[in-house]
Amino acid sequence: MLSIDWSFPMAEQKVVDGRSGYECFTQAGEDGNCIFEGAQWFPRLAVYSDYEGWHNKAFLDAGEFTLEFGDYRVALTVPADHIVSATGVLQNPDQVLTPTQRQRLEQAKSASAPMYIVTPDEAVAAERGRAAGTKTWTFAAQNVRDFGWASSRKFAWDAMGVRQDYAANPHVMAMSFYPKEARPLWDAYSTKAIAHTIDVYGKFAFPYPYPVAQSINGPVGGMEYPMITFNGPRPVKDATTGRLTYTERAKTGLIGVVIHEVGHDWFPMIVNSDERQWTWMDEGLNTFLQFQAEKLWDKDFPSRRGEPKDIAEYMLSDNQVPLMTQSDSVLQFGANGYGKPATALTILRETVLGRELFDRAFREYATRWRFKRPTPYDFFRTMEESSGVDLDWFWRGWFYSTDHVDIALDKVVEGRIAGRDLDANARERRAIRDGENTSLTVRNNAGQRTVTERDPSTRDFYDRQDRLDVSPQQRRDLAEKLAKLTPGERAAFDVKDKFYRFSFRNIGGLVMPIPLRLTFSDGTNEIVRIPAEVWRYNPKAVTWQYVTARTITGAEVDPLLEIADADRSNNVYRGAIRPAVLEIEDVEDLENRMKDFDVQVKPGSLQTYSAPVAK
Repeated sequence: MLSIDWSFPMAEQKVVDGRSGYECFTQAGEDGNCIFEGAQWFPRLAVYSDYEGWHNKAFLDAGEFTLEFGDYRVALTVPADHIVSATGVLQNPDQVLTPTQRQRLEQAKSASAPMYIVTPDEAVAAERGRAAGTKTWTFAAQNVRDFGWASSRKFAWDAMGVRQDYAANPHVMAMSFYPKEARPLWDAYSTKAIAHTIDVYGKFAFPYPYPVAQSINGPVGGMEYPMITFNGPRPVKDATTGRLTYTERAKTGLIGVVIHEVGHDWFPMIVNSDERQWTWMDEGLNTFLQFQAEKLWDKDFPSRRGEPKDIAEYMLSDNQVPLMTQSDSVLQFGANGYGKPATALTILRETVLGRELFDRAFREYATRWRFKRPTPYDFFRTMEESSGVDLDWFWRGWFYSTDHVDIALDKVVEGRIAGRDLDANARERRAIRDGENTSLTVRNNAGQRTVTERDPSTRDFYDRQDRLDVSPQQRRDLAEKLAKLTPGERAAFDVKDKFYRFSFRNIGGLVMPIPLRLTFSDGTNEIVRIPAEVWRYNPKAVTWQYVTARTITGAEVDPLLEIADADRSNNVYRGAIRPAVLEIEDVEDLENRMKDFDVQVKPGSLQTYSAPVAK
């Protein structure tokens, strides 16, 4: 048995910023009381892992410690009128709660909405006095990697039970603790946001395994520990009327931070990744799930991170480092550790794998590695094993490079296979030729007669015959060709579909699938999704073919803003889509069309010839 005596000098949080501290309401008109939040407050043993050995990197404030699981029994002695929240389950409610509070706590377990354990009026009454003596609150927690707590006489306390379809832990108590300064915002949203987080994360990862989940309002703006989180947003007081109101930003800020911090109970409090080394493994995965939970709270929720279109500016910036960079060396910490990995997973779910494959693989990762210590390679392998999809190109681009997405659509060509109707083919080729712009020089020469216009003797068969006219020899050649083909091969001459060839250029360097919206002449449109494997032979430029009976009039890359394309000016093809008639086989260029048309030329006379009439 190891016994250690230690002391922890708690700092005033607004003076010394940190992950814990105290806040006192001592300004004019305030009640003079304080809120205390305790975290990283006791000596910890360093971790010894199978992938690194002893984890002895110094704490430099960015990446948080990787920790080891254990069982805790903690006794907190506080002033007798304080309300205490902590990691774990209260072991002595008979000694620290009134009979009414114990009755309310029991009723809250089955409540469908939050109900008060300590009412706001009771909290305000406690603020007015100073109780003599102390009380000791005892909490127990099993299989957790840390322990946090909060204490104040200012706390109102509400709670509700959350049901889970999970035999090992079918019931979770969602609870919030907050001062009067946090109302009316906190009593409306904090506990409901906890319940929503338990529901959403439980479906994406695994059911919540702990008995309680708590949100505390105090000096710390957003921080997580097992079963307890510290969150900051509050209403504002009108200087004239004293009335409390809150902005929409404060409302969504509270909901978002509660989801995020409670979400950390899954990553890294249970899936025990190492933020000292890989920030994205808990912050990025958690931000991705936060984004999912926010959009399931309100489809118009103003999420800060997760939407592909919102990461483009960062991915164009100069001072970037890859996601796999050690935490203390990360530049632009929020965009790198939170935003980019959350966006990458959104794209992986919505565009690359699809929801069914992604969701199954992500649940497999979370379940396989809960209460264990995964590395990035465990995440990469699990996602590939469960989905059955090789994603090496995705991890390489998004996690190991600072490339960005910029796919340009440079060219679109329309083609059709020449059929057995030679005259129809000739008319189509003639229409294509006649629709082309004539030489600017020729247009500007208008009014000047050419030699062939001035001198009839210079004009021969080639001047009088349209080179696209069908010759008797071409008809004989086609008949011979068709006679040698099988019925299936002859059917190819009757295909009416058009072949469109799209030329793409990868300017940003990050290989991605290509969502492509096609617009047709009938006014309809369709989105086709070209897989990332199209780049496998050439990651810089590629031509892709699409076959349809309809006529395409326009095309746009990434129309739904789903792949974080950083430059949309080259996404829409604005040029003319030129048609072309394609031969099934290569046709030799006929240098002597006179012979093909059975032309007879008299010696010494270029302008005199005879030719059979084409039938």
